[in-house]
Amino acid sequence: MAIERAQVEEIIKAVGGKDNIEASTHCVTRLRFALYDDKLVDKEALDQNDLVKGQFSSQGQYQVVIGPGLVDKVYDEMISITGGSRASKDEVKNTASKKQNPIQRAIKTLADIFIPILPAIVTAGLLLGINNILTGKGIFFEGMSLVQVYPQWTDFAAIINTIASTAFAFLPALIGWSAVIRFGGSPLLGIVLGLILVHPDLLSAYNYADAVTKGTVPVWNLFGWEVNKIGYQGQVLPVLVSAYVLAQIEKFLNKKIADSFKLLLVAPITLLITGFLAFTVIGPLTFMIGNAITSGIVYVFNSAPALGGLIYGGFYALLVITGMHHTFLAVDVQLIGTQGGTFLWPMLALSNIAQGAGALAMMLVLKEQKGKGLAFTSSVSAFLGVTEPAIFGVNIRYKYPFVFGMIGSGIAGILLTVNHVMASSIGVGGIPGFLSIFPNNWGVFFIGMAIVLILPFTLTVMYGKILNKRRQDPAAPANGSVQSNTTSHENSALDVLEVKTPVLGNVVPLEQVPDPAFAERQMGQGIAVEPKDGQIVAPFSGKVIHIMMKSKHALILEHPTGVQILVHVGVNTVSLKGEGFAMHVETGQTVEQGQLLMEFDRDLIQKSGYPIITPVIVPDGQDMIKSVEELPGEANDLQYTLMRIHLNSSSDNTD
Repeated sequence: MAIERAQVEEIIKAVGGKDNIEASTHCVTRLRFALYDDKLVDKEALDQNDLVKGQFSSQGQYQVVIGPGLVDKVYDEMISITGGSRASKDEVKNTASKKQNPIQRAIKTLADIFIPILPAIVTAGLLLGINNILTGKGIFFEGMSLVQVYPQWTDFAAIINTIASTAFAFLPALIGWSAVIRFGGSPLLGIVLGLILVHPDLLSAYNYADAVTKGTVPVWNLFGWEVNKIGYQGQVLPVLVSAYVLAQIEKFLNKKIADSFKLLLVAPITLLITGFLAFTVIGPLTFMIGNAITSGIVYVFNSAPALGGLIYGGFYALLVITGMHHTFLAVDVQLIGTQGGTFLWPMLALSNIAQGAGALAMMLVLKEQKGKGLAFTSSVSAFLGVTEPAIFGVNIRYKYPFVFGMIGSGIAGILLTVNHVMASSIGVGGIPGFLSIFPNNWGVFFIGMAIVLILPFTLTVMYGKILNKRRQDPAAPANGSVQSNTTSHENSALDVLEVKTPVLGNVVPLEQVPDPAFAERQMGQGIAVEPKDGQIVAPFSGKVIHIMMKSKHALILEHPTGVQILVHVGVNTVSLKGEGFAMHVETGQTVEQGQLLMEFDRDLIQKSGYPIITPVIVPDGQDMIKSVEELPGEANDLQYTLMRIHLNSSSDNTD
């Protein structure tokens, strides 16, 4: 696609002009701006620009998706027009972070800590759901559980419960690991710190209340100073604050102690000081604060359950937009630890479904096929508990499905809180979320599920049809767009290009990529792989036409038919500046299918806090492409077909 200077000038104007650009850079797919005032952005003008594939604001950066192979040219032209200086990704990131207020920074910190441990928590929640089915009374037999009727299943259920509850029993270790990484310390020390706080020699926090009543709380006597000898199971604040202190002490000692003595002194001194502070000051103080916060939330919902359900259930989707929903993960965990269950998680699950129902309804409202495809795929993602594609890709864009989703989840929230519906754990949201709910609450929960499925869907379809009649706009599909067509079964080798997997791993839809530019298919169709190893190979025979030379995290291949694909290792891995990546090919080099292209260090990327999920994208605007057939599954060998690209006419393709 040719770049016209006028189009780049329109992008500059749309972001508020060159005087509104504090700093700018680009990665392999998008322009990244740190703007003085985001309110000056003309989103409609950006949407109408042929160079722009999408736009969104994230962590203080305004990101304009251009697409691979083109964004660097647009950036060069933009610098030429504005006369601005080139900035690195870190410079733009640091500039953007200065715009965040303390609350936003605190929310981001919590998100950075809890998101990496979510897979363990979700897995534990699902397994506890299985245990609930086996041990819950009244599910299969009146007044009795499955294990009571069939006692031979008792130990089977007990083993599941042991496996499932481990993540919650040792949650401080998980939080300690993730928090210390976030605060710049050694993750191993974070794990040890978390385990110290739940050591079996300590009185369990779950038994603390009974011990206080009986006057049997054990204590340490430190030269006349009595310190409660209790653990912090199910507590969040003690390990968070202790992890921060540990990281600061470790960094201080690393600066002061000579390298030859660091191994012997830094870790022992750090753990000793932090451990004493955790048991004597940090733990008791944060334990009281955490319990006070929990008691306050419980009091509000007990005093006015309908109002609480309406507010939290109705406005949870807004929390997702702001990112504040991550803070409530800590509240859920605290409620489970101190109250035995959480009344917030059931409303979260139904809010997911409500936004999915609104997005699904847009399939019947929208005319163009690209919009219909996005509405369907994002709704499926929301029904399974991941709402960002539905919210950002569909519902916010058209507004009314988002509002109707909030109305449905608000009404369902009232139903849940009035009937005291509780979850025993936090796991996946959406429809599978019922596994986290106490079985005796299933009936009410399923009624709430019916509300959030029917109400937002019906209201969205009705209102959307009315708007369509008013506009009388047929909204024909745009020429040259790439549409997914999983029902196509052309078998001619000349008409179908098979794209093999570039990396071994679990193949998943793009909607599972934690980045709106990929998840919302702003750059094109495609699929993603959760890598099992650290090697990227050529998915077909062709030519390397573009490499991100500085960061080495992405490249573009071109098939002899002219079809181009982007392989992008991880999310935001451009920030690593090439660390952990090794490129084995050069731009312009011809490669064979299965040939090694690059290697990457999975552990380093994950320890740096970046997801390693790898999108494989077919960029929009390739006229030779009729449709893209995506094939999720398990890529256990390099002959696994990731996608079938159906071409408009015969080609020289011999794959």
